[in-house]
Amino acid sequence: MFDSADAQAYTNDQGARARRLFAAVVLAALDDAIADDKKYGNGPDQIARWARSRDGRDVLMCAGIDPSERSVEGLMEFVRRGVRTSVALSREESERRNAA
Repeated sequence: MFDSADAQAYTNDQGARARRLFAAVVLAALDDAIADDKKYGNGPDQIARWARSRDGRDVLMCAGIDPSERSVEGLMEFVRRGVRTSVALSREESERRNAA
């Protein structure tokens, strides 16, 4: 029924879907940290604590992100900017940033 090429393509597609799912979890964690930053002022600390935890490192690795200290610093900087992920990923925000 399936030949080897079809099986390989199906496996790669499943892996890509899993990576996107874990990337969505990372984006949700960033949004939660931004909300915490606006409400309590501790958003960068929250995302850093999560990213350095075992669960956070596992999620980052499954999303295709290296859970290094450099990545943690990048996540903290993103939270400090306070721009929600849905806005930051939108075309209008990208065009605004390029114009600035």
